[in-house]
Parts: sequence; structure tokens; C-alpha cells
Amino acid sequence: MTQRAPIHRGFGDGRGQPGAGGEAILMLHPFLCSQNVWRTVADQLSDTGRFEVLAPTMVGHHGGARAGTWLLDTATLVDDVERRMDQIGWDTAHIVGNSLGGWVAFELERRGRARTLTAIAPAGGWGRHSPTKYETVLKFLLGAPALIAARLIGPRILDLPFGTRIATLPVSGPADGPSRADLVALVEDATHCTAYVQLLIKTLRLPGLLELAEVGVPTHLVLCEKDRVFPSPRGTKYFIEHLPTDATVTRLPGLGHIPMLEAPGVITELITEFVDRHTDPKRAAPPAG
Repeated sequence: MTQRAPIHRGFGDGRGQPGAGGEAILMLHPFLCSQNVWRTVADQLSDTGRFEVLAPTMVGHHGGARAGTWLLDTATLVDDVERRMDQIGWDTAHIVGNSLGGWVAFELERRGRARTLTAIAPAGGWGRHSPTKYETVLKFLLGAPALIAARLIGPRILDLPFGTRIATLPVSGPADGPSRADLVALVEDATHCTAYVQLLIKTLRLPGLLELAEVGVPTHLVLCEKDRVFPSPRGTKYFIEHLPTDATVTRLPGLGHIPMLEAPGVITELITEFVDRHTDPKRAAPPAG
């Protein structure tokens, strides 16, 4: 699997500090996906001239590094993301994570790498033996036949009867949410994810996110009304009950598990408003000139 360069927009000074780069925003993708899900939002954030955006592909996913082990755990994903932050000189960033990316975002916060944390339909909302954990793993296992078929047929599977709807069920609300190009990219990413079995085994072996009440940075939990991976209320109850009481909670009507594919403008605005709310105006100001 060939590694690809991460999406990196709005950089100049390389440190995510005011000046050429602006405020640093790190965006992390869901399980089976890649940095591709952030393309539009990354461009929109960069176009403001106020943000430097990094969206890497995580270990074991299409375009990311190989895991090198069958016992892939969250720490391995976090280590790789930290390495990428270090390469461009970021000590901290405003971290945005969707699904698996949300889980990794919380772990990065524990390591002191987050200025703020935005978790969009995050994974990890369970204890060691929570029914939600087993339900989540079962959903992905039930999707394995479709994944195998997509691997054999490729993006042409979208042209089969009900092919598009099967592809959109786990990621969006309406069938016409994501564009054709986004769906093709999703099929390519999902069928080339080498961490599929590894991460499901990891989920079964280990507990989810513990000690959420100890999160020490401004936190924004974003829940999606049409999320079929972590449906409300049972799929989101753990976060609602365990996050700090001052965490911001936003519910997005009509959107599915990967909302930036359906409504990138909504997600861009949501990220921008939260980052601005927790950023010193002097730091966030664009360079003069």
C-alpha cells in the first residue's frame, strides 16, 4: 500500500502559529476511510486565511502507514498522528475527529496535544463489556459481505441495484447525501483498509474511552440525528453521561455518521465557530499586509 502525503492547507511558517499558518487544526477520519473525507472542509477552512489544516491518513488505512502488527491498538494510531504533528512543528492543535478519529482525538488530548477538541459522532463510547461495543463490532461484521463484493467489483458496485443506498446507509442520512466522487473514494478506501480485522479485534479486546470527565480542554460533542453506526440515544449515552458538564453538545438534524460528506459547509462553520470561541483574538488575527 503506497503512502500518500497528508492534506496540508494554509501552511507557511510550519508551526500553526499566527502569521502565514494561522491557528492549527488537525482533522482525523473514521474507520475504513482516509483523509479524503476532509478534502472539502480542509479547503474551506484554509480559504478563510486564518487556519493551517492537517488531515493525515491513519495507520492501516488506505494511504496510511502499515501497522506492522496484528495487535493494533489505539496507541499505535495516536503515536503515528503525534509523529506527523511533530514533523510540522505542532506541539498542540485544535483537534477534530470523526468516529474512530474522535476516539484518537480524545487520546491525543490525554497526551497534552489538544487546544480544543471537537468529537463528531465519536467511537469509544463504551466500557469493557458494554452492549454498545458489541453492537458496533457486529454491525461492521455484518457489512463484511458487501465489503468483499466491493473489493471484487470496485466502484462499479455503486451501479448495481441498491448499490448506492447500501453504500450510503452507514455514512449518511439521505441516499443522495454524498457526491458520486465521494462515494467512489469511500469504496476505494474501505476496500484497501488493511486494519479492518485488526481494529475490530482491538475493539473487542479493550475498553473504550475511560475517564472522560478528566478532559481538560474545551470540548464539543457533535451528534448526528441519522447516525446509524452510533444511533441516539443508546450509541451516544456514554459520552453524554461522562463528559465534563461544561462540554458543548450540538445535534445535527438529518445528517448521518460522516456529516462532512453531506454538509461540508455546516461542519466548516461548526469547527470555525468553536475554535474562534476558544482562541485569543490576537492569535487568530490574520497577518497584516
